[in-house]
Amino acid sequence: MSYQVLARKWRPRKFAELVGQEHVVRALTNALDTGRMHHAYLFTGTRGVGKTTIARIFAKSLNCERGESADPCGECAVCTAVDAGRFVDLLEIDAASNTGVDDVREVIENAQYAPARGRFKVYLVDEVHMLSKPAFNALLKTLEEPPPHVKFLLATTDPQKLPVTVLSRCLKFNLKRLLPEQISGQMRHILGAENIQYEDAAIGELSRAADGSLRDGLSLLDQAIAYGGGSLHADDVRAMLGSVARGQVLGVLDALAEGDGSRLMDECTRIASFSPDFGGVLDDLAAVLHRIQLMQLVPGYRPEGDASDDDALTSLSQRMGPEDVQLYYQIATTGRRDMAMAPNARTGFEMAMLRMLAFRPGDGGESARAERPAAAPARAPAPPAPVRSAPPAMPERPAAPRMPEPAPMAPSTPAPPAARAQVDARGMPRWDELVELANLRGPLGQLAQNAALRDREGNTLVLALQPVHMHLAVEPMVSQMEERISQVMGERIKLRFVGDQSGSAETPAARAASARSAAQSAAEQSIEEDPLVQSLRREFGARVLPQSVKPFEP
Repeated sequence: MSYQVLARKWRPRKFAELVGQEHVVRALTNALDTGRMHHAYLFTGTRGVGKTTIARIFAKSLNCERGESADPCGECAVCTAVDAGRFVDLLEIDAASNTGVDDVREVIENAQYAPARGRFKVYLVDEVHMLSKPAFNALLKTLEEPPPHVKFLLATTDPQKLPVTVLSRCLKFNLKRLLPEQISGQMRHILGAENIQYEDAAIGELSRAADGSLRDGLSLLDQAIAYGGGSLHADDVRAMLGSVARGQVLGVLDALAEGDGSRLMDECTRIASFSPDFGGVLDDLAAVLHRIQLMQLVPGYRPEGDASDDDALTSLSQRMGPEDVQLYYQIATTGRRDMAMAPNARTGFEMAMLRMLAFRPGDGGESARAERPAAAPARAPAPPAPVRSAPPAMPERPAAPRMPEPAPMAPSTPAPPAARAQVDARGMPRWDELVELANLRGPLGQLAQNAALRDREGNTLVLALQPVHMHLAVEPMVSQMEERISQVMGERIKLRFVGDQSGSAETPAARAASARSAAQSAAEQSIEEDPLVQSLRREFGARVLPQSVKPFEP
């Protein structure tokens, strides 16, 4: 007998066997038990969380020979046929392969006929969002007025692509991504039934790699069993997944907490020796930072999972400031996103680590470097040492002319910048001008360009940020921006960021985008009105390719 993969062998055949979708099971069970069933159901969710599995169990419940029930027998001819994929009244349609209107029209024409064996004819349309617009229009009439013996079960991973006219005619169930604990529990159950030896750490690695999908997790489990020769060991699983042990990630954070650059690079080299997926290492790093932040800010929180890391996490939570953890988390996630643009994965990973080190507050941190230039001019240089002349060995001659020594600088306040920001009667500057004079570039520039000056309260400027940009307003970025703006305004300025829920604040970035859009429209209109272009269209049927027109930039 050929081997059957675990994802198929252990596919749930009853609602009671489903993992992690209790809210959907409860609604469908009540509907079946009371006979209050809708004619069309839409199941949404990521891959491998049970959309088509629930649909098949529902089809069995409707047509079981022992009667409609939320608990089909699983033994009658109908139930066994559904499980085997050969029940004639369950029509499964892969919309990714059958997108055209002709495919849907065939379904509609067959829907009017009574079921051949069961009580209901059930149409299961997988990845329904892939249907073309004409196909949706053809399906809509039947969804609106279906025959009484027809049920539609629609499944999709992208419900946003469905027309609202279809959504409004379905009962919608959102299936949840499974938690690692739910996936690991099912894996332990399966491995116990299959008599396969395993290490708990190996199960933890696989459940995290499954990314919320039980089917993906069981596929990885199959692969890991084959890789380990019939058993599961944590080192084998890490080698297969390209991941590293939790202790390696903790070593990186420990080096960061100490500000030890040499040790940090040693830890990076040690991680690289395992040939890991560096993007996955950054994900692991972000996950550990999340746990550390919970320990810092949530009273009574205790980390879940392996208790052997508790002491290390507690130590890191006490040695790192909460704002530092937020900054490191942001750098880890943006480094993960930017890794595709790095010369290679290892370089991208190491630069993310060095970025954390460079922005680390303290003697070597960015905030300390930002403060030094402001304090340096206030210190007067020491007076030059007196010049002593040796006794002349020859008759005295006129001394050679000497270059004048520089006079010592008198203590003074910092010299004003070359240009100061202009302010109105309330002391409000023009934000665009202030950003330019303060020379805000890089991450500081990104924060400034997406902010809008809303008010002034004493020496505090109130800036509006949309929620999507609030993650930029973190230390030490805000302190650096305050220092730069204070210099060009000639007074000590504080910044306070508030959320702009309406999105109506006019930021420099919004104005720049509007200007680019206007320039693009003007360029496209200029091309359309160009006599040569019009002549080419008339004579040769030429056409202007979309997005090929770009405004001239001097």
